[in-house]
Amino acid sequence: MIDKTQYIFGLRPVIEAIESGKEIDKLYVKKDLSGDLSKELLEVARAHGVLVQRVPVQRIDRITRKNHQGVLAVLSAVTYYHLDSLVPQLYEDGVNPFVVVLDGVTDVRNFGAIARTCECAGVSAIVIPERNSVSVNADAVKTSAGALNYLPVCRERNLVNAVKFLHDSGFKIVGTSDKNSHNYTHCDYTGPVALVMGSEDEGISPEIMKLCDTRAVIPEFGEINSLNVSVASGIMIYEVVRQRLNDNQGVI
Repeated sequence: MIDKTQYIFGLRPVIEAIESGKEIDKLYVKKDLSGDLSKELLEVARAHGVLVQRVPVQRIDRITRKNHQGVLAVLSAVTYYHLDSLVPQLYEDGVNPFVVVLDGVTDVRNFGAIARTCECAGVSAIVIPERNSVSVNADAVKTSAGALNYLPVCRERNLVNAVKFLHDSGFKIVGTSDKNSHNYTHCDYTGPVALVMGSEDEGISPEIMKLCDTRAVIPEFGEINSLNVSVASGIMIYEVVRQRLNDNQGVI
């Protein structure tokens, strides 16, 4: 259940919240909602890049029984960054950038654990897609032990285009896969790198895998061959740290 401090409901309050610049994680709109004010809401949401999900009214009723008018906005617990602004700033600041791209990771506990590792390891940012991704809500912040209060999160409408942008910006794109892959310790992570981690059930999407410069695999010797994505991310992230510490004699 979403905490009542994490959402706003009603047509006019939601419109005002969007126009005031509040970070909206998801906007639920009743499937058959119509009328001038609902059209205004959809136009405002589109203009501000807010993700709209048409849902049965029962979905909204499960969150609140108050007079929601068929509209409910779930607030984000963080302020999202824009990748096309963040990357140039990292280079300008003299940072050797390291970002983690999460493709299809939807479990809040896994996401929180990955964010916690990223913050401890000095990762520059996490990149997630708008759709088919975890919601960065208060539960995610709690699970991350507060790391998401410090770690930039970029939520991109098109993850394929985001990865292309990183590649064109000088990043080596490293995907994790058990097919046609090198042992993860044999890859070079000392330059700008974007580490792509896929969901546990589907892995990295084919479109994004095609963009990877290198495919890395973590050897597994047990019977189940199924590392949790947060554990696998931790292993990969700290291999990047290890190489950079060795290459720069203590400076990541």
